[in-house]
Amino acid sequence: MLRRIMLGSLFAVLALGAIVSAATVTFTGSTTVLPIAQAAQEALAGQYDIEVFGGGSSRGVAAMIDGTTDIADHSRGIKGSEYEAAVANGVYPFTWHVAQDAIAPIVHPSNPITELSVQQLHDIYNGTIRNWSEVGGEDKPILVVSRDDSSGTFETWEKRVMGGDELRMDIVIQTSNASVASEVAGNPYAIGYVGLGYVNSSLKALNVEGVSPTLVTAISGEFPISRPLFMTTNGFPAGDVLGVIQFILSDAGQQVVMDAGFAPIRLLPGM
Repeated sequence: MLRRIMLGSLFAVLALGAIVSAATVTFTGSTTVLPIAQAAQEALAGQYDIEVFGGGSSRGVAAMIDGTTDIADHSRGIKGSEYEAAVANGVYPFTWHVAQDAIAPIVHPSNPITELSVQQLHDIYNGTIRNWSEVGGEDKPILVVSRDDSSGTFETWEKRVMGGDELRMDIVIQTSNASVASEVAGNPYAIGYVGLGYVNSSLKALNVEGVSPTLVTAISGEFPISRPLFMTTNGFPAGDVLGVIQFILSDAGQQVVMDAGFAPIRLLPGM
């Protein structure tokens, strides 16, 4: 009987260990960082059970604070108010720099414009410039597309381009990088901005101050609207969460970052 109890206990421990090792690792947050999380999910399929959700940087940080995600994806730094809320909830954010990005102004490929200055972008977005002819393009009104204010991409644009000035009232707001890209790809007179990984053949990325938005200029910070991308955990992680983070920071993981269209945090072999 004692042997049966001991064996039963052993099987229970083994079963519990199997459950722990098969725990799901969740990513939530920035739609800019989303393709990186999805690429990691694909690369680690069969090794880790991973679920990925978007919703914006603010949603990711909030989910980390309330304990509903393992990894918060965010494309801007954590705010002081968010740190305070985290600590009040017994959560201690540990942030990882996982990639570099360039926020690329985008237009339709048929648009003859190839470059704008930061000041011109500012004036387009605050409504001072309203027609493409004012910046060397066609005599057509500019449809201005922006991210919503829960987006880390929006916050970086607001800081680097707008300098705190308000956006024009008739701006078209979109809730993800993908929807901004789709809106601009479908309108020859639209302008928007997206993370580097969302630039594709249906869009034209504009140079800013004579610098192209590329992997190299994102790594160096030469592109005027470049920024780091982050993942944050509750304290220093362990188990599967640590394994996933370690992969993303490794050369193999940084190659996955580059394959997703973003710049790695360092020059990789062969670059």
